[in-house]
Amino acid sequence: MLETQSYQCPCCGETVEALLDLSAGDQQYIEDCPVCCRPLLFELHTDGIDWTLEVRREDE
Repeated sequence: MLETQSYQCPCCGETVEALLDLSAGDQQYIEDCPVCCRPLLFELHTDGIDWTLEVRREDE
């Protein structure tokens, strides 16, 4: 199941949208901000229905 979630880039402050795959369970991955190109750490916690997404700078 795919969902979209808006987040604010912790580096440049721009609001961006992420595509989340809830069928894969809890995830942690690095993705570049599409605006400033800095690496961001995404932590997705899900039970397949509800989810929380935390986005922070990779160097934190």
